[in-house]
Amino acid sequence: MFQDTTRVDAVMTRCPVIPVLVVNDAALARPMAEALVAGGLTTLEVTLRTPCALDVIREMSKVEGALVGAGTVLNADDLARSVEAGARFIVSPGLTEGVAQAAVRHDVPLLPGIANAGDIMRGLDLGLTRFKFFPATVNGGLPALKALAAVFGQVRFCPTGGITEETAPEWLAHPAVACVGGSWLTSGAFDAGAIERRATVAAALGS
Repeated sequence: MFQDTTRVDAVMTRCPVIPVLVVNDAALARPMAEALVAGGLTTLEVTLRTPCALDVIREMSKVEGALVGAGTVLNADDLARSVEAGARFIVSPGLTEGVAQAAVRHDVPLLPGIANAGDIMRGLDLGLTRFKFFPATVNGGLPALKALAAVFGQVRFCPTGGITEETAPEWLAHPAVACVGGSWLTSGAFDAGAIERRATVAAALGS
């Protein structure tokens, strides 16, 4: 099994911050995506944590400039349904062979979650070198990631879980970190203007 690293890197390096989106109302999907894209964040992860998540992926995929993926993908069925809805990349909270094989079958970039060295080694055995470090702050934060990066020099990470607007720059400064995932972009009641302003700040972290 082998994953085309170039395609995964294209997802991870497109924006410094990937918004992690939990959307409970599909009617908000397009205006939310439009606000994020207007602010410069064009890579959007829609988590499969709500009943309308697949509809959200469909709606957000209609927004010009948006690269929409599915997060919280737990198994091959989740992955297949996400791809059918229009997801162009897959993010999972953990790493399983079933999800990795499904990503190959559906020819879609996969960013699986890892928490420790054993997870990374299993990923390497499956031909994977790009991972989501999750949950980042609970699993030792930046010191833990630095320790893992020192051992696995070929690996690149997207830390997610507990990252904030204030701490994101410190994470992004590490050479093994290609991007971070963040839920702060859309926190609170929906406010397109506020989302666009937060996105503009986050997008500038990569400059």
